[in-house]
Amino acid sequence: MEPDIRIAVDIGGTFTDIEILDAESGAIHQIKTPSTPSDPSVGLLTGIRQASERFGFPMEAVQYLLHGTTIATNAVLERKLPLGAVITTAGFEDVMQIGRHGRTDVYAITLAQPAPLVARRLCFGVTERVNAAGEVTVPLDEAGVRRVAAQIAEAGAKSVAVCLLHAYANPAHERRIGEILSEALPGVAVTLASDISPEIREYERMSTTALNAMLVPIVQRYTDRLAGCLKEELPEAQVYLVQSNGGVAGLAKAGREPARLLLSGPSGGAAAAKRLSATLDEPNLVAVDMGGTSFDVSVVHDGEVAMVNEGEVDGLPVRLPMIEMRTIGAGGGSIAWVDEGGRLRIGPHSAGADPGPACYGKGGTQFTVTDANLLLGRLDGTSFMGGAMPLDPEAARQAAEPIAARLGLTIDQVAAGVIDVANSALATATRLSLFEKGMDPEDFALLSFGGAGGVHACEVAEELGIRRVVFPAHASTLSAWGILWSDIAHDLSATQIGLLSDVAPALSRTAERLVADARALLLEDGVPEAAQRFEWALDLRYAGQAFDLRVPLAGADFSAPGVETATAAFHALHRQRFSYDEPSVPVETVALRLKAVGALAKPTAVSTEAALAAPSGRSRPVHGRHGPLATPVRDRDSIGTTEPVTGPVVVEEPYTSIYLPAGWSILAHASGALVADRLASH
Repeated sequence: MEPDIRIAVDIGGTFTDIEILDAESGAIHQIKTPSTPSDPSVGLLTGIRQASERFGFPMEAVQYLLHGTTIATNAVLERKLPLGAVITTAGFEDVMQIGRHGRTDVYAITLAQPAPLVARRLCFGVTERVNAAGEVTVPLDEAGVRRVAAQIAEAGAKSVAVCLLHAYANPAHERRIGEILSEALPGVAVTLASDISPEIREYERMSTTALNAMLVPIVQRYTDRLAGCLKEELPEAQVYLVQSNGGVAGLAKAGREPARLLLSGPSGGAAAAKRLSATLDEPNLVAVDMGGTSFDVSVVHDGEVAMVNEGEVDGLPVRLPMIEMRTIGAGGGSIAWVDEGGRLRIGPHSAGADPGPACYGKGGTQFTVTDANLLLGRLDGTSFMGGAMPLDPEAARQAAEPIAARLGLTIDQVAAGVIDVANSALATATRLSLFEKGMDPEDFALLSFGGAGGVHACEVAEELGIRRVVFPAHASTLSAWGILWSDIAHDLSATQIGLLSDVAPALSRTAERLVADARALLLEDGVPEAAQRFEWALDLRYAGQAFDLRVPLAGADFSAPGVETATAAFHALHRQRFSYDEPSVPVETVALRLKAVGALAKPTAVSTEAALAAPSGRSRPVHGRHGPLATPVRDRDSIGTTEPVTGPVVVEEPYTSIYLPAGWSILAHASGALVADRLASH
């Protein structure tokens, strides 16, 4: 049998996580290596080479490489984007500058809007008009388009977003502008709104289109470089990039539509949470991924992960389907600082991978969450990263001294304060992710993963009132593990506004068109019909509402019973989200959505059950709620399935650690996860 190795990679801001599945034996391995921010592909290939040597497989045996990346997200957050231009309908050149005037902070005296992606001088109007029904009322002035193209060339723009009014209803004018620009501006990236986001709401559509256009040169450069490297290193591998919707796409599509990669890495963690929900028989999980740079929260409710039609990156709307997720700048590398009022603060700035926290010994001088955990004894400096990267407690102590002097505290008090502030921020983000959906934290178990999460999870759960915490196997690289099981996924949508009962026949016709388009895309990917799956949803609202809810459908059934079922589902979802519904008010449809899934072959993983190891007998002082206490240190494989271990205890494995406070017990689950429960008396 030919060897079949599948590799999933999640490149984070601090570490690159790699999961390796040997399809022949079913064995799964993990490896972690420092990220290389200047060229993420270097860290990726370094990790794969290390895995090849450690686990004994030839590089040419790699058949699939599934890759989550933050390259698009980082380019937006750092605003390291090429010069872009916008072409829109004459009279709407100011849309990017006007934006939306919603107040995210109702108590702020002044409202700080994000800087527009495209300067006003590079927003051009062309004469044309299509109405909301898709009828051309003013023909396209092609000569005017050519004049604008000349101005764009003179300005030196590297990308152009074409976003005309009502192009979702009739894209003919956008398509023609695209043809003219491809002739007049060779080498300039052009994105049409009708291709990337064919939906209502002109600001959100324009923001998404501009983001995509400006990301094309960056992501295509990366994918071209990656493809070149992999052709030599992994000659047999099919390469896919992870999208924000939890599915994967080939390099060509990822290069054309890079805005779909903005939640590339974190979506793997949500996919893993959904898979584990079934394995653990825990239908309600709040999944928290704490890495070196950020803290990501996603929710599994009744075994499903919620999708949203629009997300936000650095205050900029992205109207594309994505897994619903909340991200804050609170990871192990988040920097502690004191504000003007003398308050201890954490993040959002991170020490990253280079130089990293002070204790990494790479020249970092600022005190971070990881430094605090090391000083409190929750991390062992000698066994960090499996012993490959020992930590320096003295460097951490020196980094804490300026903060201690400013606040008049001891070093240990500063470290404990950093952990308290960090835990409070993590709990707040988790609580908001549930409350905004009308859900109670006490109805959920906490799924903790990411390299930094295990030492915080139980204390965060206590603050939330959650009584069960799950620490999955491969916790430190779980996002990569989730990516390992991904499928190809394409999102298609069509705006359809009207009362649901009135537009049902039109929805049926639209569904047929979307299926035809979806099958063509999956055919390009080489997905056989038997491996194709279609998931439907409707965006619905009460007549007169300005917002809508995404309602999943069992199928594209728009008969009278199908409409009745969709309407009932909308009422129920509205009631859950907003605590009321109005069955007497007509329900209006906004858009029909199709997620076309091409299932990739998935070999069966074999969980190798390790023999129960004897307790190590080690202990060290660990700072808990009441100061330092001699605390047992256990290896992960010494936790059994029948005899619970009670806290306080530190549980260590090569790439992460768990701190179990007093009042908690922990057991191993058949899946390989460790499950901690809060004792009844606490």
